[in-house]
Amino acid sequence: MSSLTANDVMPLALQRQQRRFLVLALLAVLLLTGFAVSVGWGAVGISPAQVFAILLKALGLGNLLTGDVVGDESVWAFGRREETVLLAIRLPRALLAVLVGAALAVSGAALQGLFRNPLADPGLIGVSTGAGLAAAATIVLGNGLASFLSLRFGFDWQTADALPLGAMILPLAAFLGGLVSTFLVYRVASRAGQTDVATLLLAGVAMNAISAAGIGLLVFVSDDQQLRDLNFWMLGSLGGVTWAKILSVAPFIAGASVALALFSRHLNALLLGEREAQHLGFRIEWTKRSIVLLVALATGASVAVTGVIGFVGLVVPHLVRLTMGADHKTLLPASMLLGASLMLFADLAARTLVLPAELPIGILTSCVGGPFFLWLLVRARARGIW
Repeated sequence: MSSLTANDVMPLALQRQQRRFLVLALLAVLLLTGFAVSVGWGAVGISPAQVFAILLKALGLGNLLTGDVVGDESVWAFGRREETVLLAIRLPRALLAVLVGAALAVSGAALQGLFRNPLADPGLIGVSTGAGLAAAATIVLGNGLASFLSLRFGFDWQTADALPLGAMILPLAAFLGGLVSTFLVYRVASRAGQTDVATLLLAGVAMNAISAAGIGLLVFVSDDQQLRDLNFWMLGSLGGVTWAKILSVAPFIAGASVALALFSRHLNALLLGEREAQHLGFRIEWTKRSIVLLVALATGASVAVTGVIGFVGLVVPHLVRLTMGADHKTLLPASMLLGASLMLFADLAARTLVLPAELPIGILTSCVGGPFFLWLLVRARARGIW
């Protein structure tokens, strides 16, 4: 049997590289298409030409379309309504969908590689439910806390001067809740500088149970208005997003997501086992700690502004892995692109299926993710994994 020579290996490596580039290019086209459809489709229709013209005007380049080009009968012509809907509602919403979808997907892919478990996702280590508990406490107890601060210290975060703080109380609480939850889980699973993956998973299950109990208690003591806000937030939604909210969380979401994508070599080495990866020169404990903290940052910041959106981190990496294999150099960036696209289309469906009402986006992702999860279990059992 003849062995592969250098001349044989080079074409194979080139084919893999070309295939990787083609897949990423197709996913990028899908993302751009989803973005264009998302900002243009809805109760107020905005054509691609109008979108382009509005963006040029917002960038101060409106003089490029002058004269007959932007006449009343031109395809470029737009009114004040279209401009307001695009810039104030749909554009920030679409950008947030891209950020959150990419963050949840790459977080799921990173955790699946770290735990070498195809059923891992960001909710596994308690990030989502921890953030949800903190946000629920803010919704239910926030008015009482505001009254106490006003009476005790003369501080009112609802005044005009403090309005930015008031608008950020809920996202900040959710973000801190996710970080605290992850820190507690990690501390339980760490001993003598070593992190046991099995203990980490079990601690995450326990933290999810504790957070769920806390949320249930808050639901029980909430009034009607708080209950409506709480239920809608816990089911996930991109509604009500503003540029201020995006700017406050975008550095955390984008920075953590990009940083996770840089761990592709580490995760590829971990596929061989921790001992083998350590022999290859990788710092295993530092890798575990870094990935867990980055997942907490990306997921916690996402949950802070959208609520709990499940199954994106589970479904997207699997779809990529089934078509492209387990190489994290492709898996991580492809998951980011596909996750962003999936979130765009899910949000589009959420706000157009039951007009003029809006479905919580978490319901749609669960409708897809739940059956997919069951299929994974059946498939794994059939292959003798469990």
